[in-house]
Amino acid sequence: MGQTPTRKVNRRELLALGALGTSAAGVIAHDGLLGAPGMTITNALPWGDGLTDAPEPIEEGGWHYLNSGEVDFLTAAVDRLIPPDPIGPSASEAGVVVFLDRQLAGAYGNGAHFYLEGPWATGTPTQGYQSRFTPAQFYRHAIAAIEQSVGHSDNGKAFKDLAADRQDALLKQMESGDLKLEGPITSKAFFTMFLQNVLEGYFSDPMYGGNREGSAWKMIGFPGAHYDYSEWVTAYNQPVPVPMVSLLGRRSWDRG
Repeated sequence: MGQTPTRKVNRRELLALGALGTSAAGVIAHDGLLGAPGMTITNALPWGDGLTDAPEPIEEGGWHYLNSGEVDFLTAAVDRLIPPDPIGPSASEAGVVVFLDRQLAGAYGNGAHFYLEGPWATGTPTQGYQSRFTPAQFYRHAIAAIEQSVGHSDNGKAFKDLAADRQDALLKQMESGDLKLEGPITSKAFFTMFLQNVLEGYFSDPMYGGNREGSAWKMIGFPGAHYDYSEWVTAYNQPVPVPMVSLLGRRSWDRG
């Protein structure tokens, strides 16, 4: 059934409605992400003031999903993918392991928007995620299988205890799929997801736990979540002369 709001539409809203082509007809509004029931809106804007969800920072301290062994593996592995250098911090220094933990503990880790039903045949690279496991389960099974494989080949050692060049060699084997794992998860499938998640954590907004203090943004000269810096978009190879800002704002801002 249609719903007709009772409040009047002012001139500014009427102009917006005209631009949307809704002055004479209703609009069917859908929540495309969550699949909420449709609602017919007539002579009103299809949104309300102050209804945007405010960004929420991650909760500080502790681990929400990862266990100590997984933290050790991921800390060592992410720092081989992005080691520290004079230009920027390592992945773990930038908070990437915290980012991974919070993502795996949340909607992404739970596979909230993944199709996880069968069949689970091996897919092609263009078919996307093809596992019965949620991403959180995927990480847990894969890390355990990798550590088991490393223990067999390296005299019972854990990945974190290996020399850097040996860690690099194992990561290359994962990338190519040459590292054979027990169970249904291939090393190549894990490495593909893992590398993507590490890059996301390193360059994402600091509110998600990675890119600590905007370190990666500072390294590449990205100004962050400014509402507009279009005048500098074509100023190639020049720094953007505005302070960096997160979705949560800057510490110097008065939120009183």
